[in-house]
Amino acid sequence: MSAAAFITVLAIIVLLAISAYFSAAETALYAASRRRMQKLARDGDARAQCVERLQRNNEGLAGAILLGDTLVIIMATALATGLFASFWGPYALLVAAPLVAVLVILLAEVAPKTLVVRDADRAALKLAPSMEMVVGLLSPVTAFCQKLMRGALRLFGLRIAASQPVFSVHDVVRGAIDQQDRSQIIKTHRDMLGSILDLDELAVSEVMVHRRNMKMIDAAIGAEAIVEDVVASPYTRIPVWQDNPENIIGVLHAKALLRALISQHGKLTMEQIQATMLSPWYVPETTSLREQLNAFRDRRSHFALVIDEYSVLQGLVTLEDILEEIVGDIADEHDVTRSGIRPQADGRLIVDGTTTIRDLNRAMDWDLSDEHATTIAGYVIHEAQTIPEAGQLFKFGGFKFEVLQKRRNQLTLLRITAPPSVPVDPL
Repeated sequence: MSAAAFITVLAIIVLLAISAYFSAAETALYAASRRRMQKLARDGDARAQCVERLQRNNEGLAGAILLGDTLVIIMATALATGLFASFWGPYALLVAAPLVAVLVILLAEVAPKTLVVRDADRAALKLAPSMEMVVGLLSPVTAFCQKLMRGALRLFGLRIAASQPVFSVHDVVRGAIDQQDRSQIIKTHRDMLGSILDLDELAVSEVMVHRRNMKMIDAAIGAEAIVEDVVASPYTRIPVWQDNPENIIGVLHAKALLRALISQHGKLTMEQIQATMLSPWYVPETTSLREQLNAFRDRRSHFALVIDEYSVLQGLVTLEDILEEIVGDIADEHDVTRSGIRPQADGRLIVDGTTTIRDLNRAMDWDLSDEHATTIAGYVIHEAQTIPEAGQLFKFGGFKFEVLQKRRNQLTLLRITAPPSVPVDPL
């Protein structure tokens, strides 16, 4: 091997080592325990203070890792192409690119991340000082790339505010979660972490109880019947309407009603019941789950009615609905346990039409699109571009959908057959 070839191989090895460094630093700094770093920083640990600064500077860290890693991989590929040019001539790139890709995946991605994730805190403390220097050195390049990207997007009519980051840590964190080995972050934990990241992207209309399934009370049935209805209901808060279901006059709280019953020795008039009602709180269906969660906290309320742009009642949303979107179903002693997803012995699924695509994807580890529909029935109707009849069979994206039951224009029950390559047993 000539001296030039030896130096080229050595340079490629160094570049792969730098790429491995970026991968290890990314995994360690995002996986490190913030609570432990804060404790160490308060105790005067300079390295922990460095970790804290990098974790706060999410945009700078993500941008430096992205730029640095991309540059070294490009340089390694270019050097490998030059090295092989003397053997394969114009076909050198066809050999160099796959070879460098395999080396990067094995040596610069999988290996370092597997090593540091076992003890992310210790790795973060070791790598943080040098990574902070890299972030500082690359910050002018990162800032220039951000301005260049914003300028390029303006050519296509897209404008990003100066305060809005181009390098989103949201995707970096999601990638770090998805890359974790299943033995270290089990599926339910990954789902919870992913759901927290999705709170800004989901609207209350996607988790609300539809008006068709709402429990409401007609004020015209009288005080005695209202009390009996509330006692028999599994719900704590129930909307009360008058004249028509769109005219909600208040929300009846079972505990407030019980207090009033005790104070009046078991007899209440309609006026006394109305005095215990809470004023209805209406929220737009486009409100994000994060905004609604903050609103619940600020108002110290757990219940809101959802309306569309024409102020027409669409449903209701509770604090529990949002929490269930994060942690999964929360059943209490009064809930009727009923799963909308029922795996069959032959590997197929029986699914209620009202089951949300998001719940189905999370339960089965699938990736059906929820861009145009919220429920699985809506997905089939959108893809079929018609309202199917019972017995009809459709195939979309490799999945087979058979309509088993239909009530009016609503698909109430479907049978789903997944492609052979798609898992059907996470439940």
